[in-house]
Amino acid sequence: MSAENLREALVEEIRDLYNAEKQLMKALPKMAKGATNDQLRDAFESHLDETEGHVTRLERVFELLEEKPRGKHCAGIAGIIEEGSDVLQEDMESSVLDACLIASGQRAEHYEMAAYGTAVAWSEALELGDVAQLLRETLEEEKAADKKLSALAESGINEAATAGESEEEMDEQKTTRRSASSPEQPSATARSARQRGGRR
Repeated sequence: MSAENLREALVEEIRDLYNAEKQLMKALPKMAKGATNDQLRDAFESHLDETEGHVTRLERVFELLEEKPRGKHCAGIAGIIEEGSDVLQEDMESSVLDACLIASGQRAEHYEMAAYGTAVAWSEALELGDVAQLLRETLEEEKAADKKLSALAESGINEAATAGESEEEMDEQKTTRRSASSPEQPSATARSARQRGGRR
């Protein structure tokens, strides 16, 4: 970041967020398409609409700051999106895929929450009330999106993903128990019967 004062640092942060939102506008449709849970798909599609609003809101911030609406490549969100894309390439159970997509979505939300929180604090320090208000609106929407993803995970997606793994573990345990209950040595009852037969 090449900034000589806090105002310039704020502008750089806004440019970073502007690019991050643009990247997410391309990534969210892919995440929605990859989701197998209908509610999760709806959540991604709903947040895509919000993200478009975030871009518009940032353009208003640029106007208030008397800056051109220009983005700066956001490497942080690019890395998070790349990890999410890798998840979509994996061969996994549908419930596990949904759980991983939630994790990817929340990584993006947490990144944005941190960035918007910083931008709000700097705007307030610079006494840019109108800018702070616009950024705070987006921050609250990011927090709400994060809570929605947590609620979806806790409402059954994580449990479904865990259940699939538990069934596999139970199958392995049953196989182990069957092997253990088939001793190579004859049972005590069989030995006793042979001994009685030998004494006759």
